[in-house]
Amino acid sequence: MRRFSLAAAAAFTPVAVASAAEIEARSRIDSVTVYPDAALVTRVLDLELPAGASNVLLKGLPYALDPASLRVAGEGGAALAIGSVESRVAPADVKTDTAIDARLKSLRSDREGWQVTIDALTAKQEMIKHFGQASPEKLSPEAKPLEVSQWNGAFDAIGTALAKVGDELRSARARARDIDEEIKAVEASRPRPTGKPPLRDITIALDAGGATKAKLSVTYRVSGASWRPTYDAKLDTGGASRKPALDLVRRAEITQRTGEDWSDVALAVSTTRALRGAQAPDLQPERIAFWEPPIPMAAGAARREAAPMAKSMQMDAARDRLAAPAPPASMPVQAEEQQATLSADAWQASFLVPGRISVPADGASKNFALATRRYEPALIVKSAPELDPTAYLEAHIENAEDAPLLPGSVSVQRDGAFVGRGSIGVIAPGEGFDLGFGADDRVKVVRVPVKKKENEPTWYNQSKVDAREFKTTVRNLHDFPIRATIVDRIPFSENTAITVELLPQTTAPTEKQVGDKRGVMAWSYELKPQEQKEIRLGWRMKWPADRDVVFQTAPVPK
Repeated sequence: MRRFSLAAAAAFTPVAVASAAEIEARSRIDSVTVYPDAALVTRVLDLELPAGASNVLLKGLPYALDPASLRVAGEGGAALAIGSVESRVAPADVKTDTAIDARLKSLRSDREGWQVTIDALTAKQEMIKHFGQASPEKLSPEAKPLEVSQWNGAFDAIGTALAKVGDELRSARARARDIDEEIKAVEASRPRPTGKPPLRDITIALDAGGATKAKLSVTYRVSGASWRPTYDAKLDTGGASRKPALDLVRRAEITQRTGEDWSDVALAVSTTRALRGAQAPDLQPERIAFWEPPIPMAAGAARREAAPMAKSMQMDAARDRLAAPAPPASMPVQAEEQQATLSADAWQASFLVPGRISVPADGASKNFALATRRYEPALIVKSAPELDPTAYLEAHIENAEDAPLLPGSVSVQRDGAFVGRGSIGVIAPGEGFDLGFGADDRVKVVRVPVKKKENEPTWYNQSKVDAREFKTTVRNLHDFPIRATIVDRIPFSENTAITVELLPQTTAPTEKQVGDKRGVMAWSYELKPQEQKEIRLGWRMKWPADRDVVFQTAPVPK
């Protein structure tokens, strides 16, 4: 069996398309790789080819496929050249209800007939009105004055004619309105057009050295499919006699509206973004200059308008149960989720879902477990008592997988109980991160103000002073030691006229600045069972007496 691909076509005589036999082939989807923003679909087809040139036609492929991504490979029992691959858009096969269409046609024709009647009666009515506006002396034959004794007869004749035409016109308009309402009702009851949406037909030019059986694979990228990562974080907090353990389950939620069902396919998900740009944007030089007012032009000439230039920044923000023998009733076996096989290198990671999978094209989501990793986390209790005195349990771990963790939601469980949902960003292999696991009611945190002093200036140019002091106590009510972190802050100033200083009674922080947050500091302690720690924080602020100050939340640089 010989293997060939599209790139191998140059080694053979070009395919003679004009005399080629046309073969309409049937194919099936064999495998799909889903990216966060697209999917790569591979179809396979078995052929019996005659000797010489032939065109293989694949009908009904999804319209959303990218023709530039089409690739063909294959193998056969004889020499086989793959020539051109052509993609054509097939017209939509729209089916409508012929009975409703016939009824609408009849109603619209009837409506046109009544409109002719309405127009004729309207013209007749206008003529009678015009005739009635003439003076009585002009109504007699031969343009002679009408006898006064005949005026009443003329008036009655005009009135009778107007009344008759008015009745006929009113009836015609009422019938036209009825037809209009019936047309609207029929149009509203007409079902939406059914049938296949626009599709693509693919033609593959082949040239076989002899009659042979061949197997081709057609691969293409298609939009309308995606996967997003989700996670289950299951924490066993351990205790005095055992260490904590955390199971992080990586999951994939797949949806697709590509126009074709994926039935019984080998499914994989990849961290590669297929529709993302291939290279960094080309940054152009930027010049700064003084603004010059526009020079007025001569009268009648077009004025120039300054077109403002807008800058934009683009940011790119990761998508057969086990059949075991039935154990005895007295020895139940815990069911386990199947795990995907990871294939990773320095640039990307793919997870192959076990077995054959079906994913319909109706947008319904399917959720799979990709991998489970057990960690021994470092547990810490954290509190920011200025905002909330609750102590929250956090677990710090480092990504020990070969694949990055993509942004996604995390379902959080602590000791078998669901405690909420969190989220994570992009976590590279080897990078550490924290996961929250809800409130810890056995760690008590209390923050109270101890002193507040403000002065009122008594003479000109005196400074205002605001001094504050707080006391925070944290107590461990567990029967085992635990590490606790208290986070607090003081204001900072970017104006030299406003000064902020720590008071000497402040407890020295273990972390003078948390991350890139100016003025935010932390105190961390290893608390024994029933142990209590006390933290003092005091600061003083000065500013000119003739000015007022405000406290503002400062953005954190990213």
